Amino acid sequence: MGARVKVTEFAPVRSGWRRVNSRGEDLRVVLNISGDKLGKFFEIRTLAGTNQELLVLNADPRKKHLLLLSRQFDEQGKLHAKQKFLCGQDEGRWFVAAIPEDEAVSTVASAQIALKPGEVRMREEAMGVTRKEGFRRKNAAFIRQGEWFFLPAGQIETDPLRLLRNEPISRGNGGSPHWAEECYRMGGETVYVSGKYPAGLTATEYFRLPEKERTRGFRMMKRDATVYVRGEITHRDHKTVYLRGWHRVLMNTESRSKAMRFLAFLD
Repeated sequence: MGARVKVTEFAPVRSGWRRVNSRGEDLRVVLNISGDKLGKFFEIRTLAGTNQELLVLNADPRKKHLLLLSRQFDEQGKLHAKQKFLCGQDEGRWFVAAIPEDEAVSTVASAQIALKPGEVRMREEAMGVTRKEGFRRKNAAFIRQGEWFFLPAGQIETDPLRLLRNEPISRGNGGSPHWAEECYRMGGETVYVSGKYPAGLTATEYFRLPEKERTRGFRMMKRDATVYVRGEITHRDHKTVYLRGWHRVLMNTESRSKAMRFLAFLD
């Protein structure tokens, strides 16, 4: 697909890397988008001394996408665990997305569909969105920016006192957030988020910390809330989109994958 790749043996994992764990055991494969003086490249590190393989199941050079399979074996050569990743380019930026294990995918196209939340697929079907249109970043059913889908919600009742402006939307993995001009959320669990705890701490966990540590850049946020946004949605790696009227926010299905199980839906 026109990308550089470097494969090396396993080294200590840095924060923010994609992870593949086998039933909670030792980390065996680490995928990352890294860079050097020549530009960005895919970096794959494998744990030394383990029996495993990496296979390209399908590639779409025109779209600059491929589906990668990672398989790990035990000492007797029996299949121990496997993971699939969609690797590619979105708006000129390389990415890696983990595919949920309960999705049977074998092609780039099926992996892209598997990353859509169920609500998105149902809306596409109800509105008669064609398969071709479904791969676009904007169609009658949704607008997409990176890993986030925005579904038109019509009129919703809002409390002006709870309306948030310039609010971050984050997966909770310490990555760069998307910013919403206006945001309104319903329900969810209050958590305390900082650079050290990007997935958030519950109130109980937060107040167990030493008082000195609780003053270090924490922000109150909502985990797994129903979130609506409108206006400009910005991100440093994506084109700004403008949402006319309220749209419900849905994250892609990466969080269902074991490789991404440490993520949380934060806004």
